[in-house]
Amino acid sequence: MIKKLSLIRRHVPHAPTKGAAVELSWIEFLSTYLPNRYSVDSAFVVDNTGKCSDQIDLVIYDQQYSPFVFFHSGVKYIPAESVYAIFEVKQSLNKQHIEYAADKAESVRALKRTSVPIVHAGGTYPPRPVFDIVAGIITTSSDWTPPFGKPFYEVTGALKPWQRLNIGCTLDSGSFLLQPDGTFESSSNEESLIFFFIKLFTQLQNLGTVPAMDIDLYSQALDSI
Repeated sequence: MIKKLSLIRRHVPHAPTKGAAVELSWIEFLSTYLPNRYSVDSAFVVDNTGKCSDQIDLVIYDQQYSPFVFFHSGVKYIPAESVYAIFEVKQSLNKQHIEYAADKAESVRALKRTSVPIVHAGGTYPPRPVFDIVAGIITTSSDWTPPFGKPFYEVTGALKPWQRLNIGCTLDSGSFLLQPDGTFESSSNEESLIFFFIKLFTQLQNLGTVPAMDIDLYSQALDSI
């Protein structure tokens, strides 16, 4: 990944094109190594009231119980119920990019999510409570040395609850994970990618399965229903 992103950084001069290429590289990586139940795309997230999030660079979602993914002019719109995790992808870790990723996280977490009973062969499971959506930031490098020192703690400590970043990867400098007690666990720069992937996968496993969306509420947008 470091070599691949370094090539993009050196040989793609146009900033928007470079950003799209980096996003695609991360989407391909996670799509390859995460289990098939997890889909990964760049998308907007929507809810049944018609509200829409900011555009999210990387959304990890599940279509088993929330099957609707809308396409319009080449852009995907994913229902909030199906989202496990969201990430902002930037070139470097710094105050501006952390706050930007935090605002993106808040735009998704503020959406309304529904949950209905799930019918199975032995009966019906009750509606499962909605979980906290994982949010994070992925960068190639850090503007800080060390990457997770005092400036990092000051910026992340000032974030509001819906803005908090649970996990992040700075590919050439290390990765971090927010612990339940508010402290951070971080990796060495040599193990940044494997640390990030293992900790992300553990977070996804701990979430279980997304809630089943109330399709009737989404269908109310149709004139014939």
